[in-house]
Amino acid sequence: MKPKLLVVECWGLGDLAIATPFLQAACKRYDVTLLAKPYALDLQTRFWPEVKVIPFTAPWTVFHHKYQLWIWPWLTILHTLRQLAHERFDVGLSARWDPRDHLLLWLVGVRQRVGFNRAGSGVLLSRSLPRSRTVTHQYEFWRRLAEAVDLTIPARAALLPGGPRRTGGVLIHTGAGQPVRVWPMDRYQRLARQLRQAGYAVRIACDTSQRAWWLAAGEAEVVTPSNVTELLRAIDAAACIIANDSGPGHLAAFCGLPTLTLFGPQLPDRFAPLSAASECIEGWACPHRPCSDYCRFAEPRCLLELSEKTVAERALAFVGRHLPKC
Repeated sequence: MKPKLLVVECWGLGDLAIATPFLQAACKRYDVTLLAKPYALDLQTRFWPEVKVIPFTAPWTVFHHKYQLWIWPWLTILHTLRQLAHERFDVGLSARWDPRDHLLLWLVGVRQRVGFNRAGSGVLLSRSLPRSRTVTHQYEFWRRLAEAVDLTIPARAALLPGGPRRTGGVLIHTGAGQPVRVWPMDRYQRLARQLRQAGYAVRIACDTSQRAWWLAAGEAEVVTPSNVTELLRAIDAAACIIANDSGPGHLAAFCGLPTLTLFGPQLPDRFAPLSAASECIEGWACPHRPCSDYCRFAEPRCLLELSEKTVAERALAFVGRHLPKC
């Protein structure tokens, strides 16, 4: 019988994509349970079918008012803790240096708790791993955890080598988890026009809150995925993707698409999609980056000062490398 492993990753879609190589490798040695947001169920069938997913929306992962304890879903939290404790996990871990994850592992009675100490949370861990003092891609934390639990996962440079050209056109996804990560949509509209004028097929996808803008702009066939399964369907129909620093770009990379990502508040060195065919454009080098999406300015200058000319030149070259004109 395999030892039981609990993996805690309660944050975004991109974070789950980055965790995918670890989850796939862990299934060979462990009986793996993943505590994650409900959309992990949509990823399970395609990427890690052997993983048991326990859906959980941690109240401390919301963007605003995360510590208004009186509105937390306490019954759901207690039910989830009891469910996890009943499993009697041999090993538990989190790739985030997050004391809340470490407390959760301790509360559910995981025997061996592995993670990265922060603010004294090492007292809750059985094994506290050192954090790098330099800018490190999030994937490297999963590699260190893999070593700590006797697993091997590929180096980042060896992941997802570029494959053959895919059929389909350019998918431009204009959404993101937070507004400060969104390059202005009117600029995306003009970028789509330039790509079409250059002879490329372009399809627009967006968040629900952006749909009315695109329809008013005349984009009658805009795709608005309501869940990850619908997003995967749009990705599978494309040959490459241009997107903000957001989950769709990370997910597309794991589906084999070349990705061009526009970075604002975050750093490519920390969160670039895991693919040899991944390219990034960085905005203004704000001295506060990375700012975890809590912008100190009235508007996200890091993205607003990323010019249309710069993006168009990079996008035309990127698309030209990956698909033929219509």
